[in-house]
Amino acid sequence: MKIHLRRLMLVSLILSTATFVIVYAQQPQKGHNHEQINKRGDHVMGFDHTKTKHHFLLRESGGSIEVTANSAGDVESSKQIRMHLKHIAAMFAEGNFDAPMLIHDQTPPGVPVMQELKGEIKYSFEEIERGAAVRISTKNPAALKAVHDFLRFQIKEHHTGDSLIVGANRSDGQVKQVQMHIEGYLCGN
Repeated sequence: MKIHLRRLMLVSLILSTATFVIVYAQQPQKGHNHEQINKRGDHVMGFDHTKTKHHFLLRESGGSIEVTANSAGDVESSKQIRMHLKHIAAMFAEGNFDAPMLIHDQTPPGVPVMQELKGEIKYSFEEIERGAAVRISTKNPAALKAVHDFLRFQIKEHHTGDSLIVGANRSDGQVKQVQMHIEGYLCGN
């Protein structure tokens, strides 16, 4: 009787483990390869990420997406950036987030709410030196949270080094220290 029970338990364990492995293998993987993101991004955006710099900035009223050519003499990249971000501002205003979904191979956090509340969010295209920006603003608290979630995701996925704190500048070392302290506290360190 004991041998039969042990065999039954062993078979149950093996079947459970096999089921877990099969189910896990079928799940989409969340750890996206940065190289693949860059490759898809170059295709979707129409310019070479190695010749440009992205910034995603969080502001009290929303935030901004800024892209610039690395070189002042790279007129072609500046032109492509402007064309892309002008298109992105119009697409986002319509609730169309196909571009970031294609680049990241997933729906970025915040997008479903941004789509639902598209009438509450303003997207403004602006030419800046060597590139362009999309300024995002809203007065709706749920939309604001969604915009910040979306921009934080972009900061992490694109490894920009931009601050995850609303209103902080990337180059502000003191803010960076506070940010690291807060992240450590939230993570239990």
